[in-house]
Amino acid sequence: MYFADCVLRSVTRLPWGQGYKDENFLFREHLDIVSEGLVFYNGVSAPKRCIHERATTMEMYKKEACSTDVKDDPDARELLRRAFERTARWPADFKGFTADLTVNVNGKEFKGSVAVKSAQEVSVSLADAELQKWAAGTIGMIAVHRGPRTFDQSDGKSVLTLERGTVHPMGQTIHIHDNLQSHYRVKEDRITQINRTMGPIKFTINVEDSALTQDNKYLTTRYTVYYFNAQSGALTNVESFTDSHVRLGQADLPASRRIISAENGMVSVKTLTFLNHHLL
Repeated sequence: MYFADCVLRSVTRLPWGQGYKDENFLFREHLDIVSEGLVFYNGVSAPKRCIHERATTMEMYKKEACSTDVKDDPDARELLRRAFERTARWPADFKGFTADLTVNVNGKEFKGSVAVKSAQEVSVSLADAELQKWAAGTIGMIAVHRGPRTFDQSDGKSVLTLERGTVHPMGQTIHIHDNLQSHYRVKEDRITQINRTMGPIKFTINVEDSALTQDNKYLTTRYTVYYFNAQSGALTNVESFTDSHVRLGQADLPASRRIISAENGMVSVKTLTFLNHHLL
């Protein structure tokens, strides 16, 4: 089995309702981000082709607010807070779910099951052990992104400033004064673009499409991640994510995820399909 990325995510997770260290701790094994500072970095100079070749060294990066003389901008804070509060998450009393799972990697299909009890408890059953690890990590990240947390537990901890006087198709730029030089674009109460620098890697996430849930919250359905060499600016990889969801009770659960990755002359397509969901 070959992948265009090195695919084991590792995060420090706390139970829902107790806060999230996930958005503060950055590991060297993989880079995966949707929004709100969830970042994982594969530090090898070129992404590995095979899951067996994944990096064995772990270097922890801590995402934290920077000391700065810059004054916090109330307009930037309100703009980002509104976008944060319009982002769909699972309810605070969400206990998890189970589902049948099908994983397809470039045409090779594997069937099994998944149980998600919390962000730190994801159990996947697949015949292939390495693919099982990858699927558990991928689904775990979905759970992290959907888990409930407050704005003050996330980017609200940092000084925020607004870039004024510019007109951009993806909205206004908000600078998050952290150690990753983060800045977002926000338009119509949605985070539409995320930019960060971490070590030798810069990346931009363009949120291309969202669905509106029954709770009138935005749920990302399509986004693309562009990876750049921080020194030369050269594009090193592109990953495109397409998600669909199913409503069960008060939660929007994953129905499918497709990941298209391109690098070094190769394109890899992986899908996860969830059926027969049951709430725990």
